[in-house]
Amino acid sequence: MAKVSKKRKAALEKVDVDRLYSIKDAMSLVKEVNCASFDASVDLHIRLGVDPRKADQAIRGTVTLPNGTGKTKKVLVFCTPDKEKEALDAGADFAGLDEYVKKVQAGWTDVDVIIATPNVMAQVGKIGRILGPRGLMPNPKTGTVTQDVAGAVSDVKGGKIAFRVDKYGIIHSSVGRVSFSAEKLQENAKELISTIVKMKPSSAKGEYMKSLAVASTMSPGIKIDPKEIK
Repeated sequence: MAKVSKKRKAALEKVDVDRLYSIKDAMSLVKEVNCASFDASVDLHIRLGVDPRKADQAIRGTVTLPNGTGKTKKVLVFCTPDKEKEALDAGADFAGLDEYVKKVQAGWTDVDVIIATPNVMAQVGKIGRILGPRGLMPNPKTGTVTQDVAGAVSDVKGGKIAFRVDKYGIIHSSVGRVSFSAEKLQENAKELISTIVKMKPSSAKGEYMKSLAVASTMSPGIKIDPKEIK
């Protein structure tokens, strides 16, 4: 059996596993029980009362966090030469087409977000098997297939994130870093949650927000009271 460190043990003792915390209290506590020696990500885990196998219940979307993510994202834009300058001027780290398609085919995926213009999607589709499993495939639903590459790049750099429900009906998403104040984490969490609430499909029956929990990269999970969302 793995030995629990003193720091981890102390963190576990501070979290009441039977309590449902308010968002405010949960965000304060997640900072207090962080065990990592680096600026860990703070992640929200939301279990929804949906059936992801049904197309209209496969919740997927984007949200711009008011306080950003705390992480500088590397952005690649697949586009024709006439759009390269626009993308780079907006803050994209890489822009082009054939050169980067070949790099991805060779195994390079050192980016966080990929944006593409509609007219190059045929070429991008050829590397879909590589990009898809890594969550990098551009998609109109997340605003990453667009003619407005400058706007899309600015959104991503400014804190726009994509989220989607997994096969178990859970959405996992970062809402900041432990270096954020509890207030900023709370604001980001509320923005994400309110966006997901608005996306409730009419075909989803019963309780929609089944459970919520927050945790930093190496901290214990802290349960949040779903009733507070209502």
